[in-house]
Amino acid sequence: MKGRKLVDSFNYAIEGIIYAVRTQRNMKIHMVASLLVLTACFFYDLSKIELLIITITITMVIAAELINTAIESAIDTTTNYYHPLAKIAKNTAAGAVLVTAINAVVVGYIIFWDKLTSATFSMIGKIKSSEPYMIFIILVIVSVATLIVKAIYGEGTPMRGGMPSGHSAIAFSIATTIALITEEPVSIMLSYLLAFIVAQSRVDSEVHSVLEVICGGIFGVLLTLLIFKIFH
Repeated sequence: MKGRKLVDSFNYAIEGIIYAVRTQRNMKIHMVASLLVLTACFFYDLSKIELLIITITITMVIAAELINTAIESAIDTTTNYYHPLAKIAKNTAAGAVLVTAINAVVVGYIIFWDKLTSATFSMIGKIKSSEPYMIFIILVIVSVATLIVKAIYGEGTPMRGGMPSGHSAIAFSIATTIALITEEPVSIMLSYLLAFIVAQSRVDSEVHSVLEVICGGIFGVLLTLLIFKIFH
């Protein structure tokens, strides 16, 4: 029962993110910008500290936009007429988003500007010689992209049902990443076998349909290949 409540709490939290992505124009912009920045990390030799600063900055902007959306919704449910204090609350919340967005621009300028002349487009070679945290960025991009697609379709819940299957997308993305960075046939076969088992479990538990699982798997594979191809 406790496990079920924990899953529900994650569902509610992700539903809030999906609602913001679906209804708030600025959240869409933040999500797209986050994907672009995370993708740009592959172009440059960023240190762990620089990558940490970028992820914290992205988190601050998205969290501020979520809080802004929550404040606006709460005010709209309690006030159906113009009130100067309601205006102040909304403007102040929007100001917090603006501050974090400006900070993000400054951080991006400081970290990326001096590296513009040293960009590299050899993605596969970079991944093979890079540290594991760079590969983790691929999974973050696939996860965020899957979340956006779920928001567009608006079916099911973030962790249960809906098009496409997030579990399948991530599982097949991991398998494809392994296939691209290793030459061991056994490792590749086992990776895709585990991905298939994950997808099959979603169908057996009646969380997803076969079509949703197939679309999720294809989406994860194609997006991972696209990321590798762009930087190759």
